[in-house]
Amino acid sequence: MSMTMAIPTTQSPAEGQGSKKLHFVIVGGSLGGLATGLALKALGHDTTILERNPAPLLQDQGAGIVAGGDTLELFKRYNRCDRPIAVGSARRQYLDKAGNIVHREEMVQNMTSWDLTYYLMRANYDGVESPYCKVPSPDPSHGNATHEHDRQVTRFEEEGSGIRVHWTTSTGASGSTYGDILIGADGPSSTIRKILEPSVERKYAGYCALRGTLIESEASASAREAFTNRFTFFHCPGVQILAYLIPGKDGTVEPGERLVNFVYYTNFPAGSAELEEIMTDREGRRRQITVPPGAISEAAWEKQRVLARERLPPQFAEIVCGTTKPFVQAVTDVLTPNNEYLGGKVVLIGDALAGFRPHTVASTSQAAFDAMLYADYIAGRVTREEWKRQTVGFARYIHKRGVDMGVRSQHQDLPLQEHIEDRNRASVPREQEVYPEWATVM
Repeated sequence: MSMTMAIPTTQSPAEGQGSKKLHFVIVGGSLGGLATGLALKALGHDTTILERNPAPLLQDQGAGIVAGGDTLELFKRYNRCDRPIAVGSARRQYLDKAGNIVHREEMVQNMTSWDLTYYLMRANYDGVESPYCKVPSPDPSHGNATHEHDRQVTRFEEEGSGIRVHWTTSTGASGSTYGDILIGADGPSSTIRKILEPSVERKYAGYCALRGTLIESEASASAREAFTNRFTFFHCPGVQILAYLIPGKDGTVEPGERLVNFVYYTNFPAGSAELEEIMTDREGRRRQITVPPGAISEAAWEKQRVLARERLPPQFAEIVCGTTKPFVQAVTDVLTPNNEYLGGKVVLIGDALAGFRPHTVASTSQAAFDAMLYADYIAGRVTREEWKRQTVGFARYIHKRGVDMGVRSQHQDLPLQEHIEDRNRASVPREQEVYPEWATVM
């Protein structure tokens, strides 16, 4: 393993540091960790991903992703698989309770799926074969890429010029991995952040996202009309639901085989019997954040089906009632005050830095942006000050936006036009955002 000097954060890597080959230990093997691994590997650095899940591949959560500009840019830079990565949407529209279109705006957006994104990244990062894509041939200019599963990080400490990361396995074995720099990309419940900032809490926001998919060909003609090539919304007090098409099985984008993906926000007050019911799985286990696909109590989901038929436009009620593997995510907030620690030897990216509410449709974009900008900093293309200002500014600003959108959507009774304006504000390309001073002050 590399024992070279870590980049001192008092000087830019452009000042003679950028050519040293480093070894980065990345904690977290989901999209943020893979994005970071791809970006650093392409610079010629060695990377080791430590993923806590005992299985060699993460399981698809059946989730759709709005692929924003930074996500698309990440794939443009680092994806060498020749296949479509998204389904296009040409219009954003809003329905009333009867299912009629009450507002529409022509707007091109791209929608992909968590599983296609994951398998494309694994094919490019460490050559994992899957039905999603052909593995590209190795690039000799890239650094070594190692992916290790069943590695639950327990602690880390500085050692010499680098850092040693200790882990345990599900069988009780223990070991450690040494590198120059540790990247915490382990999500909104980040172990790395808990060690660095024990007082920072991930807090429940008072409502959940009920999620699921329906195969396009199984939807009625009216539902297909509402959701094909459309990003469609409905608002009423305490409820927001949206749906769009995403790639289907093995990432197919064939019409009829794609999936209608919905996200249905509904209030479950903290401590309420309703929250306990929806978060307790069919085995009787109380889940903290996510009840995965196939694990929801049938009785709890039947209640949601009844409520969906009462509350929602018929097209939305159809897909909520028709999904076979719904899942539940408790909506939470978490924000870390800084993105680097121990003189730059530990860096947080993506959800580990700031867990955005899903209204922002920015979590994957944040991971992609953080990964690319950090790689640019390591390569000497941007200064440390600019890297920190952009990364932390984005984290704080979009975190606040998500909180504000959630409060307005779930806890206020506003005219539809205000929700439309919130959504349009959230769609401003990142490079056009102007961060207020409070977002960038360190």
